[in-house]
This record gives sequence, structure tokens and C-alpha cells, in this order.
Amino acid sequence: MNLGVILHAGAGAIGLVAGAAALLSHKGGPLHRLAGTVFFAAMVFAALSAVALAFLEGDMTLVVAGALTAYFIATSWATVKQPERTTGWFEIGACLFAVAGSAAASYYAYQSVRDGTALLGGVPFYGFSAVAALCALLDVSVIMRRGLAGRQRIARHLWRMCLGFFIAVGSFFPGQDQFFPDWLMNTEPVILLFIPAFSVIAAMLFWLGVVLFTRRFA
Repeated sequence: MNLGVILHAGAGAIGLVAGAAALLSHKGGPLHRLAGTVFFAAMVFAALSAVALAFLEGDMTLVVAGALTAYFIATSWATVKQPERTTGWFEIGACLFAVAGSAAASYYAYQSVRDGTALLGGVPFYGFSAVAALCALLDVSVIMRRGLAGRQRIARHLWRMCLGFFIAVGSFFPGQDQFFPDWLMNTEPVILLFIPAFSVIAAMLFWLGVVLFTRRFA
């Protein structure tokens, strides 16, 4: 195992712990902010190192996946770090990046299906393409409205950060099957490995409901 892989795995492990702490801690409190900062730094490093490692191996689908993961987390971070009702070159660049990422994900998904190497018929990367396209449209909306405020701003931060966390959790459960016993991987309980990733989605939906439909973050 080379140094790049070790650093990537280490950053990913830190991101998993920090992401869980941010998700479970009091929103807006000191622990949430600290854990969120650590998660942002660790996951951007993990995503960009994954891009570099995948590029060296010629796996362009993972290059696109890593780049889009970094995009999700960076735009979520920028949402809460910038003042309300402001936009700039970052949002325009992020929108163009999402458009390019969507097109690239769709292209490489098609290529992998044609070559017979696609995972689950290319569904994961077509999904990446669709989500990136949706993000690009929402970026356009933010730019046209000259920024967000209040609940919409928190919701944008929440779902994009949770999406990045979902990808991180899914990359380990069950993405790193070598760390799990054979009896778990070769029997019905293997579905248990999908529970952590989809628990992130469940938590995201719950908090989106709290943000958008209650007065807690009014």
C-alpha cells in the first residue's frame, strides 16, 4: 500500500468520524461547527486524493465521482461561510463545474456499459450525472436570486453536506468489502452494510423537514 492510498484512507476515516459527530451533535453548536470543519477538510482531501489515485490508474469514472464529491462538500461549506444574499465567481464556477461533471459522469457511465465493465449497469454513475445536473440547476437559481438566506440557505448546506457524507459512508460500507468477514459478504446479512449509508439519507430527510417545515430555524 503506497503513501497516497494511506493518506486517502486516513482522511476518509477522519471524515467518517467527523461527519457522524456533526450529524449527531447540536446543530449550530461548538461541536457541530468543529466537527463540520474537520469533516470538510478531511473529505475534500480524501476526494481529491481519490481523483489523483484514480487518474493514475486510468479509472475515469472514479475521477469524476471524486471530483463531484469534492464539489458537493465545497459548495455546502461555501453556503454557510458566505454572508446571506451574496454570490460571486465561486458560484458561477461551481455551476459550470457541475455541468461539466454531469456530462462527464454520463459519458463514462455509457462507456463502461458499452465495455461491459459497468457497476450495476451504470446506474450509480448515471445517478451521479442526474444529481450533478440538478445541482447545476439549483446553482443557477442561487445566482439568479443573488444568494440565499434563512431556511433555504441552511437547507442547501444540509443536503449537499449530507450527500457528500452519504458517498463517504457508501465508499466504506460496503465499498471496502475486504475489511468485512466472508460470512457477512456471502450471505443475506450483507444488506446490513447498506444500512449506514441509507441512514445518512434518512437523517438528511428528517433534518430537511425540520428546517423547511418547522420554526426551529426560522
